[in-house]
Amino acid sequence: MRIDESIEYDFAAIEERWQTIWRDDSRYACQEDPARPKYYLLEMFPYPSGRIHMGHVRNYTIGDVIARYQRMRGANVLHPMGWDAFGLPAENAAVKHRTHPAAWTYDNIDYMRRQLKRMGFSYDWGRELATCDRDYYRWEQGLFIELFKRGLIYRKQTTVNWCEPCQTVLANEQVDNGLCWRCDTKVLPREMNGWFFKITDYAEELLAELDRLPGWPEKVRNMQRNWIGKSTGALIDFPVEGQSQPLTIFTTRPDTIFGATFMSVAPEHPLVEALGQKNGQAQAVRAFAEETKNARQRANYEDVLDKAGVFTGGYALNPFTGERLPIYAANFVLMEYGTGAVMAVPAHDQRDYEFATKYGLPVKQVIRPLTDAPPADAAYEGPGVLVASGKFTGLESEAAKAAIIGQAEAKGFGKAQITFRLRDWGVSRQRYWGTPIPMLECERCGVQPVPLSELPVTLPTEVEFDASGKSPLHTLQSFYQTTCPVCGGPARRETDTLDTFVESSWYFARYTSPKFAGGMVEPGAARYWLPVDQYIGGVEHAILHLLYARFFTKAMRDVGYLAIDEPFTNLLTQGMVIKDGTKMSKSKGNVVDPDTLVRQYGADTVRLFSLFAAPPERDLEWSDQGVEGASRFLTRLYRLALSLGPADGQPPPSGLDPASRLVRRKTHQTIQKFSADIENNFHFNTCISTVMELINTLTGQEPIHPAVAGEAIDTVIKLLSPMTPHLAAELWQRRGHQGQLDREPWPVSDPQLAQEEEATIVIQINGKVRSRLQAPVGADPEAVKALALADERAAKYLEGRTVRKLIVVPDKLVNIVV
Repeated sequence: MRIDESIEYDFAAIEERWQTIWRDDSRYACQEDPARPKYYLLEMFPYPSGRIHMGHVRNYTIGDVIARYQRMRGANVLHPMGWDAFGLPAENAAVKHRTHPAAWTYDNIDYMRRQLKRMGFSYDWGRELATCDRDYYRWEQGLFIELFKRGLIYRKQTTVNWCEPCQTVLANEQVDNGLCWRCDTKVLPREMNGWFFKITDYAEELLAELDRLPGWPEKVRNMQRNWIGKSTGALIDFPVEGQSQPLTIFTTRPDTIFGATFMSVAPEHPLVEALGQKNGQAQAVRAFAEETKNARQRANYEDVLDKAGVFTGGYALNPFTGERLPIYAANFVLMEYGTGAVMAVPAHDQRDYEFATKYGLPVKQVIRPLTDAPPADAAYEGPGVLVASGKFTGLESEAAKAAIIGQAEAKGFGKAQITFRLRDWGVSRQRYWGTPIPMLECERCGVQPVPLSELPVTLPTEVEFDASGKSPLHTLQSFYQTTCPVCGGPARRETDTLDTFVESSWYFARYTSPKFAGGMVEPGAARYWLPVDQYIGGVEHAILHLLYARFFTKAMRDVGYLAIDEPFTNLLTQGMVIKDGTKMSKSKGNVVDPDTLVRQYGADTVRLFSLFAAPPERDLEWSDQGVEGASRFLTRLYRLALSLGPADGQPPPSGLDPASRLVRRKTHQTIQKFSADIENNFHFNTCISTVMELINTLTGQEPIHPAVAGEAIDTVIKLLSPMTPHLAAELWQRRGHQGQLDREPWPVSDPQLAQEEEATIVIQINGKVRSRLQAPVGADPEAVKALALADERAAKYLEGRTVRKLIVVPDKLVNIVV
């Protein structure tokens, strides 16, 4: 088939033309329509840092393909975009460029919006929101007050994770290997007041609901399961010599209690100071506590600290045996986990074994493995049969756990208990550019919420930033001086702002009614659109954003704002874009600018490459040659489609020649595979490969009936339209079709036309493949037997031998037993 190579593919003019058309007729605006199935497609919204990068391009192209595909499948698609606009970089920019964070933020939003529109993404821009807009965060402040009244928000003094360069507190989830998730600086402990969301009230539900999210990657669900960290065990009281109160421990292995040889407590446990004072160890335990406090990082201290401790001078008594157990302050025990104290069983806990070996403490085996002998130089941590355990000797571990807990309960020194690793979410941040916390404090009336009628509490605009990075709110009297709503006396407004993860924990719900002035969401719109059908973003948000959004959904449900339990039905975690073996970043000098690529090759080429280079869940290795290849393919397609001339609207006739039948069969097979690869796993790379194969088949055959060639090229245009929407829309119109392509239905394959005319049948003789033959699909089994027996390659294995049995599997196999 001849292609007119003189045809010019002017991608810049084509893309500008169609973006103008889509903008002018609000093509992708949507409204609730109960008569149509809805599909809510959402990618994690960006921080307006100034420029989009190739990670954005890949993420949003994946989402746009799904949104466009679902529209052509007849769904009423909500595909919004907005801006996660609060955050530290805006304050840093304010200091560096002597500007206001709001000005910097909104300038960046304007620029990035233009970039996204230049990519042809099919967003409903009428729903655009920015979390720094007072009309957004006013509702967040209202929810804060509602949750405070319900006891789900509280303030307390605690040891927090402090980042000195960022001049703010970090949540446990924001500490990565002891470093700040933003600036990679070492995080330090600091005592201060802060506000907390009581996410632990939802720990059980957050854990259980993970099993009802089959559309999420198992990796993400396991990460959340481990972070929530449910443990089932027992609380047991150990009397302490010379103390009126016992030392209460939590253990998941009560079956090992007869093997306890010492006690480990958190250095900050109040008993440590009391025992140190009483036993002449005060100076030692204080020094150890201070050393541990400085070394420990909340999120992952177990991985980064060598096991260390100091003897407090005190002893506890095992309530089952009466044995005296020395009490150690140990750096691997946290006050926030369990009770801040554990019984140490070095024979059956590796951490305790290492500690006991280091400090010369006894190791006492009380669990015998069911099969192999216990290790000689390590702890045996598995189940088994109890030994040296009093009346419980001989019981298997699970039975022993229940019996030991039962005796503790009967004698009043223990009970069954469930604990969680999850901690409450600390949301106070000592920054300016964030949502003001709507609380105040009066000397007479204490902590009080701001009256709802005074919301939103807005950020003052006349502020100055200095190089220290400290928030100006803390010293701005015009902001923090206010009046108590209870007594009318003077009060001090809260000067901390909310963690920016709060804004991103409910934005998906606000998109359903972003201009609603009566509350967080308009109930009818929320019921229609939620939950999000497909959410797309990076796996790095598994424990931060995704866990917080699940918590917020449940809290908003319980307040009465939402009618769903989970925010996202399906989750796709796309891989990173890497170049030269590492993630693209300015510091590494390997960034590729999307604007430069769009100017040189066009948005459709950039979109196509980002889809073709790797499956969505895998990392994409950048390739300049790959971009060139995508550009050549689209140019070839454009010339091929226009070389065929306009479509005449006539279907292919019957009685086609073999070449035309081959192309038509390939066309319908392509529809089948392309659609299946989108529906099943979003493997757009194999979708594109399938289309390329069809084009190669079309151009490699002569002659082809014009109606068959037209059907094939129109199928290609439709299939690629979600991926390369500008090119497809242009070709659809240039080929003479009426109406807009993105309002056309998705192509449907005819199974009969997709069926192969011939099947390749394997010939096996005594179970070994000896030959293959071609036969018409659905051929009579007797005719297939005859062909197999007459096959030349098979015949030499049959010479002089008797055929005992001959089995035909239609269209697949002939098995001959001789």
